[in-house]
Amino acid sequence: MDTADATVRATDPLTFRTATEADVEGLVALIESAYRGDASRAGWTTEADILDGQRTDPEDVTDVVGAENGRMMIVERNGELIACCQLEHRGDHAYFGMFAVRPALQGGGLGKVIIAEAERFARAEWGAKEMHMTVISAREELIAWYERRGYARTGRMTPFPYGDERFGVPRRADLEFELLIKPLG
Repeated sequence: MDTADATVRATDPLTFRTATEADVEGLVALIESAYRGDASRAGWTTEADILDGQRTDPEDVTDVVGAENGRMMIVERNGELIACCQLEHRGDHAYFGMFAVRPALQGGGLGKVIIAEAERFARAEWGAKEMHMTVISAREELIAWYERRGYARTGRMTPFPYGDERFGVPRRADLEFELLIKPLG
Protein backbone atom coordinates (compact mmCIF):
# COMPACT_ATOMS: atom_id res chain seq x y z
CA MET A 1 0.00 0.00 0.00
CA ASP A 2 1.50 3.32 -0.98
CA THR A 3 1.45 6.33 1.32
CA ALA A 4 -1.54 7.93 -0.40
CA ASP A 5 -3.58 4.76 0.14
CA ALA A 6 -2.72 4.61 3.85
CA THR A 7 -5.34 7.29 4.55
CA VAL A 8 -7.99 5.44 2.52
CA ARG A 9 -9.26 2.64 4.76
CA ALA A 10 -11.73 0.11 3.36
CA THR A 11 -14.00 0.70 6.35
CA ASP A 12 -14.38 4.43 5.72
CA PRO A 13 -17.59 5.47 3.92
CA LEU A 14 -17.68 6.21 0.21
CA THR A 15 -18.89 9.49 -1.20
CA PHE A 16 -20.37 9.58 -4.72
CA ARG A 17 -20.61 12.88 -6.57
CA THR A 18 -20.71 14.33 -10.06
CA ALA A 19 -17.36 15.53 -11.38
CA THR A 20 -16.69 19.14 -12.27
CA GLU A 21 -14.04 20.69 -14.50
CA ALA A 22 -11.88 21.17 -11.40
CA ASP A 23 -11.64 17.35 -11.17
CA VAL A 24 -10.35 16.74 -14.70
CA GLU A 25 -6.63 16.61 -13.90
CA GLY A 26 -7.15 14.12 -11.06
CA LEU A 27 -9.50 12.01 -13.18
CA VAL A 28 -7.01 11.76 -16.04
CA ALA A 29 -4.27 10.70 -13.60
CA LEU A 30 -6.56 8.09 -11.99
CA ILE A 31 -7.70 6.60 -15.31
CA GLU A 32 -4.15 6.49 -16.68
CA SER A 33 -2.86 4.84 -13.48
CA ALA A 34 -5.52 2.12 -13.63
CA TYR A 35 -4.88 1.10 -17.24
CA ARG A 36 -1.49 2.14 -18.61
CA GLY A 37 2.16 1.96 -17.71
CA ASP A 38 3.96 0.17 -14.91
CA ALA A 39 1.87 1.85 -12.19
CA SER A 40 -1.22 0.08 -13.54
CA ARG A 41 0.36 -3.31 -12.83
CA ALA A 42 -0.35 -2.79 -9.11
CA GLY A 43 -3.98 -3.59 -9.96
CA TRP A 44 -5.57 -6.23 -12.14
CA THR A 45 -7.28 -3.95 -14.70
CA THR A 46 -4.08 -3.00 -16.49
CA GLU A 47 -4.00 -2.85 -20.27
CA ALA A 48 -0.21 -2.38 -20.23
CA ASP A 49 0.39 -5.74 -21.96
CA ILE A 50 -1.83 -4.91 -24.92
CA LEU A 51 -1.64 -1.11 -25.24
CA ASP A 52 1.00 1.56 -24.80
CA GLY A 53 0.40 5.30 -24.87
CA GLN A 54 -2.47 7.13 -23.27
CA ARG A 55 -5.87 5.83 -22.18
CA THR A 56 -7.47 9.27 -22.17
CA ASP A 57 -6.57 12.95 -22.08
CA PRO A 58 -7.84 16.15 -20.45
CA GLU A 59 -9.92 17.10 -23.51
CA ASP A 60 -11.75 13.75 -23.57
CA VAL A 61 -12.43 13.82 -19.82
CA THR A 62 -13.56 17.46 -20.02
CA ASP A 63 -16.05 16.44 -22.74
CA VAL A 64 -17.43 13.66 -20.53
CA VAL A 65 -17.63 15.94 -17.48
CA GLY A 66 -19.52 18.58 -19.48
CA ALA A 67 -21.80 16.21 -21.39
CA GLU A 68 -25.43 17.26 -21.26
CA ASN A 69 -26.71 13.68 -21.44
CA GLY A 70 -24.36 12.14 -18.91
CA ARG A 71 -22.14 12.48 -15.92
CA MET A 72 -18.74 11.48 -14.66
CA MET A 73 -19.26 9.89 -11.27
CA ILE A 74 -16.48 10.40 -8.75
CA VAL A 75 -15.98 8.10 -5.78
CA GLU A 76 -14.10 9.46 -2.78
CA ARG A 77 -13.04 8.22 0.64
CA ASN A 78 -11.94 10.82 3.17
CA GLY A 79 -12.00 13.43 0.41
CA GLU A 80 -9.58 11.46 -1.81
CA LEU A 81 -10.44 10.47 -5.37
CA ILE A 82 -10.28 6.67 -5.47
CA ALA A 83 -12.52 5.71 -8.40
CA CYS A 84 -14.67 7.03 -11.22
CA CYS A 85 -16.99 6.01 -14.03
CA GLN A 86 -18.75 7.63 -16.95
CA LEU A 87 -22.51 7.30 -17.32
CA GLU A 88 -24.28 8.42 -20.46
CA HIS A 89 -28.04 8.45 -20.98
CA ARG A 90 -28.87 6.97 -24.39
CA GLY A 91 -32.64 6.73 -24.53
CA ASP A 92 -33.83 3.42 -23.10
CA HIS A 93 -30.34 2.44 -21.94
CA ALA A 94 -27.29 3.92 -20.29
CA TYR A 95 -23.65 3.56 -21.30
CA PHE A 96 -20.99 2.76 -18.66
CA GLY A 97 -17.38 3.67 -19.39
CA MET A 98 -14.11 5.18 -18.13
CA PHE A 99 -14.35 2.93 -15.07
CA ALA A 100 -11.22 3.23 -12.97
CA VAL A 101 -10.28 2.26 -9.42
CA ARG A 102 -6.97 3.26 -7.88
CA PRO A 103 -4.71 0.24 -8.61
CA ALA A 104 -3.64 -0.39 -5.01
CA LEU A 105 -7.33 -0.55 -3.99
CA GLN A 106 -8.42 -3.02 -6.69
CA GLY A 107 -9.48 -6.52 -5.79
CA GLY A 108 -11.20 -5.61 -2.51
CA GLY A 109 -14.81 -5.36 -3.65
CA LEU A 110 -14.87 -1.64 -4.37
CA GLY A 111 -15.64 -2.14 -8.06
CA LYS A 112 -18.79 -4.15 -7.26
CA VAL A 113 -20.10 -1.34 -5.06
CA ILE A 114 -19.39 1.33 -7.68
CA ILE A 115 -20.98 -0.52 -10.59
CA ALA A 116 -24.06 -1.27 -8.45
CA GLU A 117 -24.40 2.45 -7.64
CA ALA A 118 -23.97 3.37 -11.32
CA GLU A 119 -26.72 0.90 -12.27
CA ARG A 120 -29.00 2.19 -9.49
CA PHE A 121 -28.47 5.77 -10.67
CA ALA A 122 -29.15 4.95 -14.35
CA ARG A 123 -32.35 3.10 -13.45
CA ALA A 124 -33.63 5.63 -10.86
CA GLU A 125 -32.64 8.90 -12.54
CA TRP A 126 -33.00 8.06 -16.22
CA GLY A 127 -35.35 5.06 -16.23
CA ALA A 128 -32.72 3.06 -18.10
CA LYS A 129 -33.78 -0.50 -18.85
CA GLU A 130 -30.27 -1.71 -19.68
CA MET A 131 -26.65 -0.82 -19.08
CA HIS A 132 -24.32 -1.09 -22.08
CA MET A 133 -20.53 -1.07 -22.14
CA THR A 134 -17.75 -1.97 -24.52
CA VAL A 135 -14.71 -3.96 -23.44
CA ILE A 136 -11.65 -4.97 -25.42
CA SER A 137 -12.50 -8.58 -26.31
CA ALA A 138 -8.97 -9.77 -25.46
CA ARG A 139 -9.60 -8.78 -21.82
CA GLU A 140 -11.09 -12.17 -20.88
CA GLU A 141 -10.52 -11.76 -17.12
CA LEU A 142 -12.26 -8.37 -17.12
CA ILE A 143 -15.16 -9.67 -19.22
CA ALA A 144 -15.54 -12.60 -16.80
CA TRP A 145 -15.73 -10.09 -13.92
CA TYR A 146 -18.54 -8.21 -15.68
CA GLU A 147 -20.33 -11.49 -16.46
CA ARG A 148 -20.33 -12.29 -12.73
CA ARG A 149 -22.12 -8.94 -12.26
CA GLY A 150 -24.86 -9.91 -14.73
CA TYR A 151 -23.47 -8.54 -18.01
CA ALA A 152 -23.79 -10.70 -21.11
CA ARG A 153 -21.53 -10.86 -24.12
CA THR A 154 -23.37 -9.97 -27.31
CA GLY A 155 -20.78 -10.96 -29.90
CA ARG A 156 -21.30 -7.48 -31.43
CA MET A 157 -17.84 -6.12 -32.15
CA THR A 158 -16.50 -2.69 -33.00
CA PRO A 159 -13.02 -2.27 -34.47
CA PHE A 160 -10.29 -0.78 -32.30
CA PRO A 161 -9.34 2.67 -33.66
CA TYR A 162 -5.88 1.67 -34.90
CA GLY A 163 -3.85 4.71 -35.88
CA ASP A 164 -5.65 7.05 -33.46
CA GLU A 165 -3.18 7.38 -30.60
CA ARG A 166 -5.77 9.15 -28.45
CA PHE A 167 -6.92 5.61 -27.59
CA GLY A 168 -3.46 4.13 -27.13
CA VAL A 169 -0.82 2.42 -29.19
CA PRO A 170 -1.74 -1.25 -29.72
CA ARG A 171 0.87 -3.90 -29.01
CA ARG A 172 -1.10 -6.48 -31.02
CA ALA A 173 -3.15 -6.56 -34.21
CA ASP A 174 -6.31 -8.34 -33.01
CA LEU A 175 -7.94 -5.74 -30.76
CA GLU A 176 -11.64 -4.99 -30.97
CA PHE A 177 -14.41 -3.94 -28.60
CA GLU A 178 -17.29 -6.22 -27.62
CA LEU A 179 -20.64 -4.85 -26.46
CA LEU A 180 -21.78 -6.19 -23.08
CA ILE A 181 -25.35 -5.61 -21.87
CA LYS A 182 -27.11 -6.01 -18.53
CA PRO A 183 -30.88 -5.65 -18.01
CA LEU A 184 -31.59 -3.22 -15.16
CA GLY A 185 -35.12 -4.52 -14.42
